[in-house]
Amino acid sequence: MKTQQKQLSVATFAGGCFWCIASDFESVEGVQDVVSGYTGGDTENPTYQDVCSGVSGHVEAIQVRYDPRRVSYRELLDVFWRHVDPTDGDGQFVDRGPQYRTVIFTHSDEQQRIAEESRQLLARSGIFHKPILTEIAPFTVFYKAEDYHQAYHKKDPLRYAHYRRSSGRDQFLASVWKEKAKEGDHCRRPPDSELRATLSPLQYQVTQQDATEPPFQNAYWDNKKPGIYVDVVTGEPLFSSLDKFDSGSGWPSFTRPMVPENILEKKDHTLLAVRTEVRSRQGNSHLGHVFDDGPQPTGLRYCINSASLRFVPMEDLEKEGYGAFSTLFKDNRIP
Repeated sequence: MKTQQKQLSVATFAGGCFWCIASDFESVEGVQDVVSGYTGGDTENPTYQDVCSGVSGHVEAIQVRYDPRRVSYRELLDVFWRHVDPTDGDGQFVDRGPQYRTVIFTHSDEQQRIAEESRQLLARSGIFHKPILTEIAPFTVFYKAEDYHQAYHKKDPLRYAHYRRSSGRDQFLASVWKEKAKEGDHCRRPPDSELRATLSPLQYQVTQQDATEPPFQNAYWDNKKPGIYVDVVTGEPLFSSLDKFDSGSGWPSFTRPMVPENILEKKDHTLLAVRTEVRSRQGNSHLGHVFDDGPQPTGLRYCINSASLRFVPMEDLEKEGYGAFSTLFKDNRIP
């Protein structure tokens, strides 16, 4: 257990009400736990009342402990951007005041560099059509919030759901990312310089240099949550959890593509035996290989690298612009 704890990394984000941002991060694959608290100010051991008054200088924030072998810091930043309004410098949605502003608190020079690159890419994308005002600041000290604030979405789900709906957060973010999806931006293949800046080394090696990740040591080989898998480079939809099965290979395996026209196949002669490589159409990303030893009804096994994929949970399909696939999960079936 101690060894496992040592392998965890820490990230700290402020994104408005910590009830909401905590629940958003808690569902991310590879996140061990999320703690709500206060940081960024000068007052020692602040209370909720101190922070709400605005005199403490602190913001409501969360501290995320995560396994970097399963989710990268860049991927956590992507989750952060998709759940906040980074153009609002005076709060988030119905919550107004400096204690609700968005801040990325970095724990190392490497996190600082990656956060700045990520913010620059978001600004250049024009998704929000306004200047990005999210601050990036070195982490100093984090004060855990009162116990009743921890995992509030589980302690009082009815009140939390009412607050979430009335805050306007989800409605705003859904409109932003739906617009992006309509514009087709999530299927655009970025230039190589952008890929090197946004992908992890392993993701780049797999998608751009046809590498293969280790079996049983990747993000999605044992993921059983309902949702879809999209190209990590372009976002084009590829596979569904409804077609995922445990092949025993240590890689995510599917009986068929969810959107066949987004999959390209070609002969691979790199090993002694000729194999059939699978690539994405828009991104031309190397995904993996397809074999004819899968279960019915297709008899196929699409053996795919997790590093080539990004998982979109069923409950996030609408707000991430993939609402057309929500009907696949009407029965809330889990493969």
